[in-house]
Amino acid sequence: MSPDKFNLIVTTARGMESISASELIDILNRMGDPSPKVEQTRISGLLTAKTSLNPFEVVEKLKEMIEKEPWLIRNIQRVIPIEEVVETNTEKIADAAFRLAQIIPEDHTFRVTVEKRHTQLSSREIIEAVAARINRKVNLEKPDWIVLIEVLGGLTGISVIKPNQIFSASKHG
Repeated sequence: MSPDKFNLIVTTARGMESISASELIDILNRMGDPSPKVEQTRISGLLTAKTSLNPFEVVEKLKEMIEKEPWLIRNIQRVIPIEEVVETNTEKIADAAFRLAQIIPEDHTFRVTVEKRHTQLSSREIIEAVAARINRKVNLEKPDWIVLIEVLGGLTGISVIKPNQIFSASKHG
């Protein structure tokens, strides 16, 4: 996986990765991406995808799709839009998160959420490094924005999203 290789992280049940990859390719094709790249990771139940579509629009279209055509989404559990991918290194993660967090209006709140797999880095260390750089009020319960840090071994996907900008089949189905 090279840093520009994905802008979506997709979760599925363990053992369903290849079926879910085909499902995701079909869905992205229907949405207008003729050649999405979907890869299984070394992490069970986790796929990454690179689509030419806006990853935030993909999430919104999935929410519509599960309402209108729920049978198309059988194995995909969550779809997370990713804005930037960096090497898994606390400083690089904090730099990217700081850049992306410029979208957060001054009077809005945020929370840092770290989901980590296959790394020795501590969540606390990442959260402290990121939060120290963002000059906005923190709200852990009901933030306006989430600075999402998805550590996948040697690479980390980062997004600054509103709480409703992740697709979850269980919440929307």
